[in-house]
Amino acid sequence: MELTVITGLSGAGKSEAMGVFEDAGYFCVDNLPPRLLPALSDLFALEGSKVERAAVVCDVRGGIWFDELSREVARLGQVEGVRPKVVFLEARDDVLLARFRETRRRHPLAEGGAVLQGIEREREALSEVRDRADLVIDTSDLNVWQLRDAVNEALVPGARPRMRVTFTSFGYKYGVPVEVDLMFDVRFLRNPHYVPELAPLTGLDEGVVAYLDRAPGFDEFIARLEGLLDFLLPAYEGEGKRHLVIAFGCTGGRHRSVALAERMAARYTGAHEVSVSHRDITRAGARPAPAAEGAPR
Repeated sequence: MELTVITGLSGAGKSEAMGVFEDAGYFCVDNLPPRLLPALSDLFALEGSKVERAAVVCDVRGGIWFDELSREVARLGQVEGVRPKVVFLEARDDVLLARFRETRRRHPLAEGGAVLQGIEREREALSEVRDRADLVIDTSDLNVWQLRDAVNEALVPGARPRMRVTFTSFGYKYGVPVEVDLMFDVRFLRNPHYVPELAPLTGLDEGVVAYLDRAPGFDEFIARLEGLLDFLLPAYEGEGKRHLVIAFGCTGGRHRSVALAERMAARYTGAHEVSVSHRDITRAGARPAPAAEGAPR
């Protein structure tokens, strides 16, 4: 098991670093007392455990137990099947002072609110851990996204994690989903619900897909939609966004929106880490389909 210990100076960006590990699929624990590191590795080693990569933050918030960090990391290195690694984050005193002033938080080692005094004490307490760190990152001149890139580079040199894109469908009659970044209303497309043989089906069925392919304006809509997403997805990824949710909505969330979500998921699989979900596909219709197409919605 790969076990990464994230430590360093308060205000240097440990929380952001842990977020990178979480996005990469690591099991993460914040503010773990060093004495619990061996117990954590034993827990992950139990039969049935699926944890192969874990990251923990250990810092001076651990109080009197933090002094044991170097010893506990050394002990982990002697455990069969465990590969410990220490990532240390630091920054210049003036940068740390400015960050504490901005957040108005108290330094954990500051007495009487003297932040610089707390920083000095922390540097001294962390000197041994820093010397044995596998990776030291100075975040003084890094913004949030540059810090994340630096940690990503340390995880997999030369690689950058792909953005996760979730395509989802929903029905407006059941309410609009909350956690959505981009939303497209596709109720302007003709509705398969009013075709008797298509009404019991969903957008997962070929008959519904073929019906939409023949719908007036469908080809132009797809061309414009793909052009927009071809531009937006790399732009979001370039700005450091790690998860994007794109929703398609129709009346009941069973036909048009489902077909569109599936179509876009198939198009962007490979370029991004793609998943698809259909919120309302299993809901029963509120009224039976009429005998002929063209009835009002």
